[in-house]
Amino acid sequence: MRPEASMVHGPTAGSPVSSQDPVAAPKDLPSVDRLLRDPAVTHLMARHGHAFVAAEARRLLEASRGRALGGTLTMAELHHLPAELDRLCGQRLAPRMRRVINLTGTVLHTNLGRALLADEALRHVLTCMSSPNNLEFDLARGERGDRDSLVESLLCDITGAEAATVVNNNAAAVLLGIAALAGGKEAVVSRGELVEIGGAFRMPDVMAAAGARLVEVGTTNRTHARDYEAAIGPHTGLLMKVHTSNYAIQGFTASVSEAELAPIAKAAGVPLMTDLGSGSLVDLAQWGLPAEPLPQAMLADGCDVVTFSGDKLLGGPQAGMIVGRRDLVQKIRKFPMKRALRLSKLPLAALEATLRLYLQPDRLTQDLPTLRLLTRPVDRIQAQAERLLARVEDAVAPRFGARVSAMRGQIGSGSLPVETLPSAGWVLTPRLPGKRGIGRALDELLTALRALPLPVIARVQADELWMDLRCLDEAREEADFVEQLPRLKEQLA
Repeated sequence: MRPEASMVHGPTAGSPVSSQDPVAAPKDLPSVDRLLRDPAVTHLMARHGHAFVAAEARRLLEASRGRALGGTLTMAELHHLPAELDRLCGQRLAPRMRRVINLTGTVLHTNLGRALLADEALRHVLTCMSSPNNLEFDLARGERGDRDSLVESLLCDITGAEAATVVNNNAAAVLLGIAALAGGKEAVVSRGELVEIGGAFRMPDVMAAAGARLVEVGTTNRTHARDYEAAIGPHTGLLMKVHTSNYAIQGFTASVSEAELAPIAKAAGVPLMTDLGSGSLVDLAQWGLPAEPLPQAMLADGCDVVTFSGDKLLGGPQAGMIVGRRDLVQKIRKFPMKRALRLSKLPLAALEATLRLYLQPDRLTQDLPTLRLLTRPVDRIQAQAERLLARVEDAVAPRFGARVSAMRGQIGSGSLPVETLPSAGWVLTPRLPGKRGIGRALDELLTALRALPLPVIARVQADELWMDLRCLDEAREEADFVEQLPRLKEQLA
């Protein structure tokens, strides 16, 4: 007789067969139709539809048949097939992209999605994505419009540029700018600025892909104005500056600023383009943070085209901004590659809403999550760590000890790589008699944190686990973190 009653989830696949459990043979397995008629399965079809549940049932029975042929499936496990099917359906439909709690100390963490979107941006995205919208329709004239117009005036107002266009990320902005302005010509850049960013994105490769011939000037650590002047010739199409945001060269160095280079470019009749990367639109020094070069300052210094990111210090979605001289931006906008790199309606809506926040600069540290996290007072973070310490100690005891400690975090995503942010958090130390086993203990703790319903991401430093609380927002995430500490205690028991 084939059991059909639903029971709790049983032994995992491949687990040893107990001598008290009779081994199931392939003939003992129910058919797909019979499994689907089980009263405990019918609710799955009502929820997910017949086609999906039937497909998962076939996969489950095929795997079970393989175990039966190998002698590792028991008759008792057949009772759990409906429950296992329920679990498999939920697992298949579970999202792969998930919310996590960032306790790494890096605010703009590339692997964790970089900038958080503001509430206003999220509301605007939901409103515009759930109904038709005027993505490329001019409401005033009642005819086809240009999607750039949704954000161009905002970018021009904020940066002082004559014109602006946007693409899907800053790498695309750099690629498109070089291709449109220097394709088939020479692009002059300092050897010390031939950077590589994440994913092996190298400036020499970008030049080649854009169809420009790279002309290196100066040396790794020192480049002078005369180096650029000597490199300019009849085939020069562009002078290029690249802000070295993801590393720093110190010591015996020299570089040429945009303000120094602009007159040289103007005299030669070639455009000057600078890539800022990080995308800060406000002076961070006003909040005691290290200053980053601003697009508006670069334009004021004489740059013709400036490119920067949307999902770093700007605090918006992934996007690449191109601002500058009207004739050059128009040339870039009309370049054939632009259509392949254009921004879609979802990030465009988020970008517009984010840029509108900059029209109210006095509210930025409240309304823009990136600035709110970067400017969190250290004493507030310290007080939070001390207030929650007892709960964390209870969750990780007796295997780990916990203490509050001062920490140094980072802005992240290549922004200000040498600078660090003062912060505070918990240091968890394995309670072991010696060094042996520390690595394994920390790996188990990291795994347990990632396995929580809301995964927690921390960092290992000096044989301890460091949990920096700069990004643990008291109003938005603290309660969720505390709520799952009992689950962490169970996993570590």
